[in-house]
Amino acid sequence: MEEGVVNEILQGPLRDVFDSTQLITDVSGSGNNWAVGHWTYGSTYRDQIVEQVRRAAEHCDCLQCFFLIHSMGGGTGSGLGTYVLKLLEEEFPEVYRIVTSVYPSAEDDVITSPYNSILAMRALTEHADCVLPVENQSLADIVNKIRHMSHSGKGGSIIKKDSTVISSQGGVSGVEKPFDAMNNIVANLLLNITSSARFEGSLNMDLNEIAMNLVPFPRLHYLVPSLTPLYTLADVNIPTRRLDQMFSDAFSKDHQLIRADPKHSLYLACALMVRGNVQVSDLRRNIERLRPTLPFVSWNQEGWKTGLCSVPPVGHTHALLALANNTCVRPTFTELRERFTKLYRKKAHLHHYLQVEGMEQACFTEALTSLSSLIEEYSQLDATKGVCMPEAPRLNIAT
Repeated sequence: MEEGVVNEILQGPLRDVFDSTQLITDVSGSGNNWAVGHWTYGSTYRDQIVEQVRRAAEHCDCLQCFFLIHSMGGGTGSGLGTYVLKLLEEEFPEVYRIVTSVYPSAEDDVITSPYNSILAMRALTEHADCVLPVENQSLADIVNKIRHMSHSGKGGSIIKKDSTVISSQGGVSGVEKPFDAMNNIVANLLLNITSSARFEGSLNMDLNEIAMNLVPFPRLHYLVPSLTPLYTLADVNIPTRRLDQMFSDAFSKDHQLIRADPKHSLYLACALMVRGNVQVSDLRRNIERLRPTLPFVSWNQEGWKTGLCSVPPVGHTHALLALANNTCVRPTFTELRERFTKLYRKKAHLHHYLQVEGMEQACFTEALTSLSSLIEEYSQLDATKGVCMPEAPRLNIAT
């Protein structure tokens, strides 16, 4: 919402990406306060937001879904972000809502981020169709790992020291910003997820198919994203990963965009979105190869959704985005709850929220109850890991 921040973008190299008539700003942000973002800015700008979204939607030939991209730790991203999410559900109930949420690290500089995150989580659980959680700490770890590889030359990789993922330049001139390298990873996640809508492929996947196939229960719609290669950018000089290795990487904990190891948790479903010169047979072969190492729920052993887009990212022969509906999100939520409880037990900083019109203390207790219930649902599923149902005989299809 901060005018100065938005104006910086409009004067920068990305100014042509945005339609300035669609931007909504105020003099300042929400001061790291969910209540200000949600209740104050939400109610003030409600009509303007609806009008701007309607104007954009009317230009669509085939409106598949809304993408909401926001951070959880601050006030505007968490508060106004979830207000917009609820608005979209009210105004466009039939259109899917896919949210990319950036979760704060434990060492972040916003003391109230646990409050903001958990207040936002309640809305994400109740009003989003899919949430792709991304952790700041995980992004920072990935960028540092790539930077280390670029300096040491280890791992059989040659990454230029001024590659986009490190220097953040992205092929444009300008002053380096510390978070651009992390944001580039999220940008590539979004580029890959929308590739089927933008390019041809032998097995296209509509965005609305993601929720339909990966979300067996409405509240359990948190899909852990992983990308490979992580540096899908033209100016990164790295030998092409073998195709099979790329599939293996997508399931390793080093490539997850949250700090989690899905192989040691339970899969409810998984989507593989492949770009480049890859055949359906390659896809099937790799799924069959990896299947024994990936614990799936007993009632959805065939829970794979696949997409093939023939156009790879610039500078690469192929790339893969995996979206896993997996119980490995639970530790992230549990850690967030512990940070929330430490503050809430002492009622610390609560008065900043309660003095905002529309905000009540019940919002905190209800948000905490909602999150605890979500954690419990994931725990119950996790407890079924290793409980196998007898496998039904497969159909032999004559060829």
